[in-house]
Amino acid sequence: MTTVPLAVERSSTRAADYLALTKPRLNFLVVATSAAGYYLGAPGGAGAMDLLAMASAVAGTALVAGGAAVLNQVYERDTDALMRRTRTRPLPDGRVAFAEATLFGLALSAAGLALLATRANLTAALLALATLVVYLIVYTPMKRWSPLATLVGAVPGALPPLIGWTASHGGISLGGASLFAIVFLWQIPHFMAIAWLYRDDYSKAGFPMLPVVEPDGRRTGRQAVLYSIALVPVSLVPALVGVSALAYCAIAFVLGIAMLWLAIQFATTRDDQSARRLFFGSITYLPLLWMAMILTKL
Repeated sequence: MTTVPLAVERSSTRAADYLALTKPRLNFLVVATSAAGYYLGAPGGAGAMDLLAMASAVAGTALVAGGAAVLNQVYERDTDALMRRTRTRPLPDGRVAFAEATLFGLALSAAGLALLATRANLTAALLALATLVVYLIVYTPMKRWSPLATLVGAVPGALPPLIGWTASHGGISLGGASLFAIVFLWQIPHFMAIAWLYRDDYSKAGFPMLPVVEPDGRRTGRQAVLYSIALVPVSLVPALVGVSALAYCAIAFVLGIAMLWLAIQFATTRDDQSARRLFFGSITYLPLLWMAMILTKL
């Protein structure tokens, strides 16, 4: 029987803690959407793409997003300790020190910005910098005093596909803006479902999410429906501006109606079961929409 040396085991555990600080599941979405944005924005199709440049742009975006996640947890370490779903994170649990996490987050962010500026273009780097500023300086503090923070937080959440688009396309255009708008609108019903499911946790931490300040859930459900309605026509725009073929419109419309139906069910019943269906429906909707867009790219 072989045994793992204690030093190796501790090193592995520490590496896992640092990885956890970057919120890898959330960062996977950043990687996927920035890669999709890069591909959709690249002129000439897949055959003409510089894969090394694409990897650099996606890596730079992921590093910035990972750094933002770390610094967000540094700021929220006290409130994270109050919530059941976050109290075992490395910072509130004491497994990583405040100073170490801060340096780690700053290093990741700086490396990502430098990579985008040198390997992509300045516009992509500036968009990534905007992601950091809005997420850390506006959204994170705002979460403690206003439910409108959800709308503000949707801005940095929607920037990765635009960063990818800008890195390959050379600038912001209607196609890239449509990708940003789709992800921005999608996040609201997605977040409303999460806020409802974890409303007790948010209440304990003092976050004034809509289900906390209005426990009947009417405004929460209404927000999910309104943004789902807006998502249906906006999701068709990529075909109208020449990003994807018209066949994409039919797929996007069907997916949008399905998402809207789940939002209506949630707004009508306002229970955990319908919120959970909306949550899982939303995380199914987005990858299917991206796949349809990519497969029908003009």
